Amino acid sequence: MKMSGAEILIECLKREGVKHIFGYPGGVVLNIFDVLYDEKDIELILTRHEQGAVHAADGYARASGRTGVCIVTSGPGATNTVTGIATASMDSIPLVVFSGQVPTMLIGNDAFQEADIVGITRPCTKHNYLVKDINDLARTVREAFHIASTGRPGPVLIDLPKDVTAGTAEFKWPEQVSIRGYNPTYHGNKWMIRQAAQMIAKSKKPVIMAGGGVVLSGAAKEVKELAEAATIPVTTTLMGLGGFPGSHRLSMGMLGMHGTYYANRAVQDADLLIGIGVRFDDRVTGRTSAFAPGAKIIHIDIDPTSIRKNVRVDLPVVGDVRNVLRDILKVIREQKGQWEAVRKSWLKQIDAWKKEKPLSYTFDKKIIKPEFVVEKIYEISRGRAIICTEVGQNQMWAAQFYKYDEPRQWLSSGGLGTMGYGFPAAIGAQIACPGKLVVDIAGDGSIQMNIQELATAVVNRLPVKVAILNNGYLGMVRQWQELFFRERYSHTRLDTVPDFVKVAEAYGAVGLRAVKPPEVEPVIREAFSIKDRPVFMDFIVDWREKVFPMVPAGAAIDEMIFDEEEKKPAKKLKAVK
Repeated sequence: MKMSGAEILIECLKREGVKHIFGYPGGVVLNIFDVLYDEKDIELILTRHEQGAVHAADGYARASGRTGVCIVTSGPGATNTVTGIATASMDSIPLVVFSGQVPTMLIGNDAFQEADIVGITRPCTKHNYLVKDINDLARTVREAFHIASTGRPGPVLIDLPKDVTAGTAEFKWPEQVSIRGYNPTYHGNKWMIRQAAQMIAKSKKPVIMAGGGVVLSGAAKEVKELAEAATIPVTTTLMGLGGFPGSHRLSMGMLGMHGTYYANRAVQDADLLIGIGVRFDDRVTGRTSAFAPGAKIIHIDIDPTSIRKNVRVDLPVVGDVRNVLRDILKVIREQKGQWEAVRKSWLKQIDAWKKEKPLSYTFDKKIIKPEFVVEKIYEISRGRAIICTEVGQNQMWAAQFYKYDEPRQWLSSGGLGTMGYGFPAAIGAQIACPGKLVVDIAGDGSIQMNIQELATAVVNRLPVKVAILNNGYLGMVRQWQELFFRERYSHTRLDTVPDFVKVAEAYGAVGLRAVKPPEVEPVIREAFSIKDRPVFMDFIVDWREKVFPMVPAGAAIDEMIFDEEEKKPAKKLKAVK
């Protein structure tokens, strides 16, 4: 039986178990949208911008563990996806993006709404395809989902010329996928696993550094078991938040540029660092020549190209981190070491660092501190919400002052640092997890970058909550200008900040505002009680507040700046009313 290319595509998506697609229509994808008109098993979520569609698919993937899917048209529709694709690529998020393309005979002729999206996205996709023959369509889709979701996950783009989706062919579904040259390693070398276990046994001051790969692999349970079995304190990267319970006695929170004092000190003083599913990003390592100077480093990752890319490694173990940790645990348990006694002095030292410089801020009775808002969200949500963030100060405060006890609770743009990510990602997360509380912690600058997606949330009756930490500035950039650019505040003041309550109401959402600390809790409780509409919570916060601790660029991660250590007062800025 012959089917159109559009029908073949939708049938392939159904066989891949796709239930939701995020997208925006256009001329060359009308064949696909026409088939979707009668489709009962797949729901298309119409976003208001293609970048919003990719971020929503990304949030859907991070929250659910399934591959996110979006469909856009050619030309500007396709190019509008690039930021979202790059965001997913940097954070290893499985996506399949379908872009429309002009008919094959017009490709290269500068036709209306033509863009070489395959060439444009080649540096920021795990793989991409231009389908020129309808007979290749089903195989291509099958391969794309396989590549996106296996090994180190990532985005895959499929470019679909109009004549391919309009043509007809027999549908042939490939049950097996075999791609020459693509065979990810899922199990670690047995000799190296035994070596890793021996290094753990011999160490007196070990630290586990858990990254985003722990969450992607579903290895949070194994990390916890290893930490408890061998009494090893754990720090996480920004992307690893939730990969180890933030409230656990062995947790040291996040390390790096805005990490905890005690996590950074522990890494610098450790004799063994076990990097699990991490990239050793520059925001984590600081000056690499001074990173973990006394530690031997074990690096476990499924992507061999990530190992030794940024830091020296004494023992590389290539494989899926869950499988590798299970094998290491078997050897560790055979050893039956007295780990609690061996690590007693090490844990005592870390506890002393925690008491010396805990994460803190100065509470003010008259003005709202942004950290206070995050703490209240944590308290009222009982630590169970899915937290999405934008990028900047709001992101760092959300990472510092909300304890993530479960994987897939934390959705944030780590590698690319994409402003405008959080809100559409929260929409995707809410669709993936309809029964869960989803909160986007945002800044007044970044929320405006994809604020049009309020329409998407309202139309789909999604109860996403947005907490806007409104300080009238591009806060993190202002902070750098204050600390490192002689207080020359060049173009960081947002002279016109919209009334976010009115903006929310104009879209048919709910808008709430708090201007004093006693108003914070009632606003959050009211927002959380609304179950059928999105809510904007506009918190007018202290515009002078900065994120601390902070490691300056080029410094080692134990060369941290603290609020009380600032030597000269900040120049007074004009407050935004």
